[in-house]
Amino acid sequence: MTPHVRDYCPEDFEELWRLDQECFPPGIAYSRLELMHYIRRRGVVALVAEEDGAVRGFAVAERKPSRGRSGESKPDVGHVITIDVRESARRHRVGTVLMDALESRLHHAGCEVVYLETAVDNLAAITFYKRRGYGVLKTVPRYYENKLDALLMGKKLV
Repeated sequence: MTPHVRDYCPEDFEELWRLDQECFPPGIAYSRLELMHYIRRRGVVALVAEEDGAVRGFAVAERKPSRGRSGESKPDVGHVITIDVRESARRHRVGTVLMDALESRLHHAGCEVVYLETAVDNLAAITFYKRRGYGVLKTVPRYYENKLDALLMGKKLV
């Protein structure tokens, strides 16, 4: 069964925060304040995946205006802040459906590229993103609070 994707609403927050705590270890998982900050940012797309009335995952991304060196306007850039999928829902297309929806929204909002960060030891995520056409752009040393490095990955939206 394919999950239904809908827009985030404030009543979802506590469940999404708890899901983030389940999905990521300390030092990578967001605090309540951090997650609330990201969801409320300007240009954010926050989506929830449901199946049989239960939350199976969520994703948050933002559209960032891009400027050239001399201040000229360039196409906007998308940034995936987080994608969280309940462990029992993994390998059931929840992440794929969420990423498809995020990328579509970002593309329709004028983004030509999207990027994200993932922990260097999160092999499942790295494999998932590479299958979706993301490439590694660089390693970001000590990116996470726990001093773990991250991979900056990106892809063109077409």
